[in-house]
Amino acid sequence: MEDTALKAFRYRLSPTKAQTALLETTLVLCQRLYNGMLEERKGAYTKAGKTISAFDQMKALPEVKEVLPEYAGVNAQVLQDVAKRLEKAYKGFFRRLKAGQKAGFPRFRGRDRYDSFTYPQPSQNSVTADGKHVYLPKIGNVRIKLHRPYEGKFKTLAVKREGMGWYAVLTCEVPRAAPLPATDSSVGIDVGVTWFFVTSDGEYCENHRLFQASSKKLRVAQRSFARKPRKNSNRRKKARARVAKLYRKTARQRLQLHHEEAKKLVFAHDFICHEDLNVKGLGQGNLSKQIHDVGWGQFFQILASKAEWAGKRVVAVDPRFTSQRCRVCGHTERGSVPDIFELRLCWTGNP
Repeated sequence: MEDTALKAFRYRLSPTKAQTALLETTLVLCQRLYNGMLEERKGAYTKAGKTISAFDQMKALPEVKEVLPEYAGVNAQVLQDVAKRLEKAYKGFFRRLKAGQKAGFPRFRGRDRYDSFTYPQPSQNSVTADGKHVYLPKIGNVRIKLHRPYEGKFKTLAVKREGMGWYAVLTCEVPRAAPLPATDSSVGIDVGVTWFFVTSDGEYCENHRLFQASSKKLRVAQRSFARKPRKNSNRRKKARARVAKLYRKTARQRLQLHHEEAKKLVFAHDFICHEDLNVKGLGQGNLSKQIHDVGWGQFFQILASKAEWAGKRVVAVDPRFTSQRCRVCGHTERGSVPDIFELRLCWTGNP
């Protein structure tokens, strides 16, 4: 096992009006460059059968700056990272194509679908000594809220826009933490929509139904948004921002719940099993809204990540008949869930 690992720290930025304008301009220019590079690749292969690499496109960036002087106001490494991002999209396309999956060829990005840019080699002194500002080349010192301390060596610095807010994501190389003390405990969890999950020890985790709790406010905001048909009006933009804000709040509440519950399981058990569910397929059925609300896929990812850091083990098992198999005697009743009386007999050991 490696001695170091990568860990991301996300902080809120408070740029001035001038800095916000520069951030917006940088995003727009990166988005246009991404689309231009994608068009160049497609055209070269379609017309001449030639494949253009990310290195070829990075070498051509000085010529782009001569033709389009506005790109001189964007950090050179940020522009190079745009080519690397497109290269990553192509590699993902060919990997999925080779694996027989739904490939999804790289697409052109609109302004609303390009929300971040990255400094791939940030200075180790990017954050000021007082912890109140972060230096972004070509933009300046931007005020940052360090709500928790970061650690390790900076590897990348990404700037991301979410709604009307801006965030800095510091990816750091940190020493791998020592494993947590062993508890000699194993547990299986069964996720659902009535309860978030039920453990094999008989513990129940409540399903808070966060989306349902915010549905009334969301319904009002969506109706207000639908009553504004002019696409470029300021009122429509504000109404859309209100809807997006409600969705973000629900998503953050769900993310916090998943982190808290995953942490409890990892601290309490050494070995954790859960069903290897096809969450995407289940989300297309009659209970799609409830399944998307509970967010099983995100929870499983967070649980596996925390377990790896803590030196614990998480295993996904075949979900077939797991709800009809007695955890004590191993009997499987495929027709229906075993009767409570039968389970009680297994638990007590009576014939």
